[in-house]
Amino acid sequence: MLDVIHFSDPGCPWAYSAAPAHTTLQWRYGDSLRWTLVTIGLAEDTKRYANSGYTPARSAVNYTNFRRRFGMPFQVTPKPGLSATSPACRAVVATRLTAPELEVSAFRALQFAQFTTTGLLEDPATLRSALARVDGLDADAIVARIDDPDVRAAYEQDRARARTAAGSPTEFQGRAANTDGAVRYTAPSLVFQNGSRSLEAGGFQPVEAYDVVIANLDPTLERRAPAEDPVEVLAEFPYPLATAEVAAAMAEHLEDPDREATEAALIAAVGDGRAVRVPVGNDALWAPAG
Repeated sequence: MLDVIHFSDPGCPWAYSAAPAHTTLQWRYGDSLRWTLVTIGLAEDTKRYANSGYTPARSAVNYTNFRRRFGMPFQVTPKPGLSATSPACRAVVATRLTAPELEVSAFRALQFAQFTTTGLLEDPATLRSALARVDGLDADAIVARIDDPDVRAAYEQDRARARTAAGSPTEFQGRAANTDGAVRYTAPSLVFQNGSRSLEAGGFQPVEAYDVVIANLDPTLERRAPAEDPVEVLAEFPYPLATAEVAAAMAEHLEDPDREATEAALIAAVGDGRAVRVPVGNDALWAPAG
C-alpha cells in the first residue's frame, strides 16, 4: 500500500480539472492507495484575487479554457463576486472531524458548487446547498461548525502542512507557489509515500506522471486494466462521476479519453435502467441506478 498526500483546495480550477486523472488512479489501484486530503486554504479573503486583477468575468472566461482542455463540467455565467476559499476548506475539515468517511464527497460537492453554479464559496447558503447533496451528511451541522475552535485548529494545521514546499521537488519543478509568505504546494499536488521513501508529483500532472511515480515506489501493486463498461466505473465510487472521469478510467494507455463515446454509452446505460444522470454545468454527473 502507498500513502498519497493530496494537497488541494475546492476553489482551484486546476485541482478540479485533475479529477479525471485522480479517478483513473483510484480505478487502477483501488485500496492500494491510501489518500489523505490536506486543504491548502488558497484565500482567507478576496484581497489577493482582487489585487491580482481577477474579476468574476475573467474567471468565467478562464473556465471555458479549462472546460475545453480537460472536459470537466463548468458553468460560465460570471458569479456575483469573488470569494475566499477558507470557509469551504473549513467545511471540508469539519466533515473530516464529524464524518471522515464523507470528507472526499464533501470536497467534491464543494468543487461542483464552485465550478457549476454561480454560488460563492464564502456564502454559508452555498456551502449548505452543496453539502446537502452528500448522502448521510448533515449540511447544516457542518456549516455551523466551520468557526469552531477545533475546526479552526485542524484547518490551520492543514495550511501549515501545505506550506512546507520550500526546497522540495515540487518547488524545483516550478509547481510550488508563494502567495502569502511561505512556499506552498499548489493544488493538486500529490506526494506518494512508501515507508521512508517519498516521491512528489507537484501541481497539475498527467496521469502518466502519477503512474511512473507509483511504478518506482512499488511495482508489486495490482494494476487494473481500463474499464470496458462505464457502469462498472460508476459502481466503484461512493459519489457520482463526471463524464470526463469515466472516460479517463476507460482510456487505454497513452490514448486520449473518448468523452463522446463514453457519454453515449452512459446515456444508453440510463436508458437501460443501469445508471442515472444529473445535469451539472454544461455536462452531467452519473451514478449507478439504485
